[in-house]
Amino acid sequence: MTDTMDAITADRALKAKHRAMWGLGDYPSVARDLIPELGRVLVAAAGVRRGERVLDVAAGTGNAAVPAALTGAEVVASDLTPELFTAGREFAASQGAQLTWEEGDAEALPYPDASFDVVLSCVGVMFAPHHQKAADELARVCRPGGRIGLISWTPEGFVGEMFRTMKPYAPPPPPGAQPPPLWGDEQHVRQLLGDRVTDVVARRQIVTTGGWTSPDAWRDHWKSVYGPTIATYRNIAGAPERVAALDRDLAALAGRYDRGNGTTVLDWEYLLLTARRA
Repeated sequence: MTDTMDAITADRALKAKHRAMWGLGDYPSVARDLIPELGRVLVAAAGVRRGERVLDVAAGTGNAAVPAALTGAEVVASDLTPELFTAGREFAASQGAQLTWEEGDAEALPYPDASFDVVLSCVGVMFAPHHQKAADELARVCRPGGRIGLISWTPEGFVGEMFRTMKPYAPPPPPGAQPPPLWGDEQHVRQLLGDRVTDVVARRQIVTTGGWTSPDAWRDHWKSVYGPTIATYRNIAGAPERVAALDRDLAALAGRYDRGNGTTVLDWEYLLLTARRA
């Protein structure tokens, strides 16, 4: 009994930490300015249609939920960090979309089995620390014959490399937590979902980001808007030499990927995966 209570307490503390992390910086600007097309890509790939009931897991500000709602679907945007919903509602209103916003943990979704025709997550569920729990929930709330659609950063792409670059400077992960970019590995996702899905289609695609004057400018922008990067810098705030080292490492990473001419342009690889619930 004591072990169970300890596990529950630890999980609550971890989720509180994750909620706070995604409330740092300005994630709404990342979704709006850098990766707005990803939600539309996911909704199209999943074939969302008018009248379907759709759940966007770890929805953030509604990158996928809003375009799903614009098809005429009945959409619920669920996220562990409801502080993001204010920007999400503003985004939805600007697009003329109507949907429901509800707080929810991707590892323990507050919905009955087989509640949705389509379950989506756009670079969202990949950040749930316990991958199997999250995958189990995606499958559980999707009705038989329904569809699951996911976009996740790949381990080999720019964002995957960024997380590897930050890892030596970040707090150690909690026991049992897995790296987020593993969701960008097709075989990993297939193993997580197992025989609960059929008709798996997976392909790697690129979203191009840009507008920074230099790799240093990208780093300075990113460390001010992106929660995981802000949290990493806070972890080493008392060690100026480590802050300087991380500054160099992130700028060097952006420099290796930069294909711009006069401005920094970066290609970020992601895995687009769709499947049908068996």
